[in-house]
Amino acid sequence: MSKKKTVWFEVGTEETIEQCLERIVAEGYTVAGRKEEPVFSEVNGEYIPVRQLIKFKGVLTGE
Repeated sequence: MSKKKTVWFEVGTEETIEQCLERIVAEGYTVAGRKEEPVFSEVNGEYIPVRQLIKFKGVLTGE
């Protein structure tokens, strides 16, 4: 089965950005974009930011 041409990679909670970038390259992709999304939690009716979700867009490297 062939790989997808474009894949979004999410930085894990216990993973650094550098480790995620190394994982992307190891899987045969090149970084083509970055997206950040805030993650909120509701406490007593108020939304409190919990963490920042970081995703990298990986494009399949030509073989």
